[in-house]
Amino acid sequence: MRLIARLLGFIFTTAAILFVVAACAVGLVVWNFEKDLPDYTQLQNYEPKVMTRVHAGDGSLLAEYARERRLYLPSAAIPPLVKNAFISAEDKNFYHHAGVDPEGILRATFVLVQGDKHVQGASTITQQVAKNFLLTNERSFERKIKEALLAFRIEGAYSKDKILELYLNEIYLGLGNYGVAAAALNYFDKSVNELTVAQAAYLAALPKAPNNYHPFLKRERAIERRNWVIDRMVENGYVSRVDGEKAKQEPLGVNPRVLSPNALQAGFFAEEVRRELNDRYGEKKLYEGGLSVRTTLDPKMQLMARRALVDGLVRYDEEHGFRGPMRHIDISQDWGVPLADIPTLGDIGTWRLAVVIDVNDATARIGLQPRREKSGEVERERESGTLSNVGLHWTHAAGARSSLAPGDVIYVDAIDGKPGEYRLRQIPEVSGAIIAMDPYTGRVFAMVGGFSFDQSEFNRATQALRQPGSSFKPFVYATALDNGYTPSSIVLDAPIEIDQGPGLGVWRPENFEGKSSGPHTLRYGVEHSINQMTVRLARDVGMPLIAEYAKRFGIYDDLPPYLSMSLGSGETTLLRMTTAYSMLANGGKRIKATLIDRIQDRWGHALYRHDERVCEGCDAAKWDNQPEPRLIDKREQVLDPLTAYQITSIMEGVIQRGTGQAIKEVGKHLAGKTGTTNDAKDLWFVGYSPDLTVGVFMGYDQPRSLGDSAQAAHYTAPIFRDFMKMALKDKPDVPFRVPPGIKLISVDVKSGMRSSGAGSILEAFKPGTAPPDSYAASDSSPRAQAVNPDADRVVGTGTGGLY
Repeated sequence: MRLIARLLGFIFTTAAILFVVAACAVGLVVWNFEKDLPDYTQLQNYEPKVMTRVHAGDGSLLAEYARERRLYLPSAAIPPLVKNAFISAEDKNFYHHAGVDPEGILRATFVLVQGDKHVQGASTITQQVAKNFLLTNERSFERKIKEALLAFRIEGAYSKDKILELYLNEIYLGLGNYGVAAAALNYFDKSVNELTVAQAAYLAALPKAPNNYHPFLKRERAIERRNWVIDRMVENGYVSRVDGEKAKQEPLGVNPRVLSPNALQAGFFAEEVRRELNDRYGEKKLYEGGLSVRTTLDPKMQLMARRALVDGLVRYDEEHGFRGPMRHIDISQDWGVPLADIPTLGDIGTWRLAVVIDVNDATARIGLQPRREKSGEVERERESGTLSNVGLHWTHAAGARSSLAPGDVIYVDAIDGKPGEYRLRQIPEVSGAIIAMDPYTGRVFAMVGGFSFDQSEFNRATQALRQPGSSFKPFVYATALDNGYTPSSIVLDAPIEIDQGPGLGVWRPENFEGKSSGPHTLRYGVEHSINQMTVRLARDVGMPLIAEYAKRFGIYDDLPPYLSMSLGSGETTLLRMTTAYSMLANGGKRIKATLIDRIQDRWGHALYRHDERVCEGCDAAKWDNQPEPRLIDKREQVLDPLTAYQITSIMEGVIQRGTGQAIKEVGKHLAGKTGTTNDAKDLWFVGYSPDLTVGVFMGYDQPRSLGDSAQAAHYTAPIFRDFMKMALKDKPDVPFRVPPGIKLISVDVKSGMRSSGAGSILEAFKPGTAPPDSYAASDSSPRAQAVNPDADRVVGTGTGGLY
């Protein structure tokens, strides 16, 4: 017995010593590794990389910008179904262990020994949080020890819900998606709350190796792994067996969401917003900060603008004939694959790429570019159609045989009402831009900066510096009206010579028609865009004053005071010109063009708001018979409201009697001005209704003449017309607002003298400036006419600012 007791004592002592040594060794190892452990408390203030989302004015999603596609959701916003799916797939004892799961380690080892292809990781969700947030992906024993130590500490510091929240928002789930919210949206176009059992199980199947379960390239493995997760959910009691079996029968159902501004034909608009955000906040904030941006874009108006501009550019391009096919491919075998490999523009609407298969004298048979499956493979079906003479008429060729040959690659567009028939299309060489804006706030409703954003990201609306030509003239005349002239003031239309100084010679400006017609009113000078009248007026008013007005309107920052600048030879942008015209439309108030209404950070705090008006009385705690709240408008008045109405009235005449008569068919009250530069290198039309300003530009990117006979009246005015017909279709015809003080007096449209007979119009005059009954025959100097201050009292004061 004594021997046995001694033996037991020896064993116990040895075990105790070994235990103490082992404990000391473990303690030493833990102490050694703990010295270099990252600070796990930083998880409390963790801000993941969240994508910036840009919305249109109606709330629809316009664009997303991110390095990691992630939408952060708090734990309370993630439904139990999604949580349970990931717990079943990754860590079934998550709510019961303290960071490391011994049972999970044994289970994973047993599965590995058995050779089961459904490999189970031994890392708990807490360990994965430690690895993903605080450690590297290095495969080493040292990292696993640090991972386990951190897991224990994280479990002691944070709740299970917080740990799960961090995990479900951080994990990579394939196809560029991070976190369950982004994955649900981009795999199934659903929020996490809308996911079915099968869909939640598929997402939960992805963390281990997303590429191994690719929804298209490895569909069978993906379904098998998803079904395995469903079985674990049934086994753990999260889903009934009946629902589990039903879910396993569902197809994978992945339909990746492809978000592109092209869906709204708004590539140029979205890129302009992206540039502004980058300038304001920098790349890190833009791509990782989770900004929420509400833009001013009106999706319906954007589509109208896109259609009007493209139709106008194509109309001009087709007038100049067919330039030939894009390229040539071999069609001796299957033409579908080489045709599918040719990149196409994604924002040109219904146009499709096609190859000519056969031609005869009258028609051509074409094959349409096959679409690609989601897996990237070319679909096997081949579509064909016919190009008839109707679709080829603009080529100016005698039939299809003379224009096309088999193997030619072209663009085509389906003819409405004629199934299987197509018309030939070609990408225009000429480009242009269009902008639609609220004249009272500067909010840009629509912006198209070229024929195709996919073809060229250069934005002709904001980045192209071009000469506005005659579209600048209204600001010359507005300067005169603001400084003593009236719409009936007479200016001589006759040849004029300007000595430009030593070495520069004499400048002799000419009218577009090449002839002069004597003295005319200011109104006539604008309506018919008379160059010689404009130069005489600018000389009398003074170019320094005109330059100051141009700066007030934001057209130029520093216009050189040369008389040639009065004809619009200085360079500016379409956005600046459209903004300046908006100030004429709104009664002379300064506005700032904007594409953004407001910007919020990831927590919903406002970072920027375009509307800077102060609401007086809006912050009152309660109603106590105080005055009702009101918005305080502190915008600068850059032009007398009476002058603004006068130039608006004159530009209404441009459309009724002048160079913009193509626009009359809109049938609404509109004002505007054409602009054609020397050699017709730039064509403009900028105009407005009482509540909408629109600017149109057309020209080659490398400036060259659009043709000897090219005029804004023929090309940009119709684009403005087409857009306004669509935009104002369901809007009432509202006259321009007449400001208090304006006197509407009936005058002869040609002489500007009082008249109530045929050819008379209601002209707008400021108090004390009404026209006389007649002028002296010799009085043709370019100055304001002296009149009796009481003469205008015969006529009333108009509508007093009402419609």
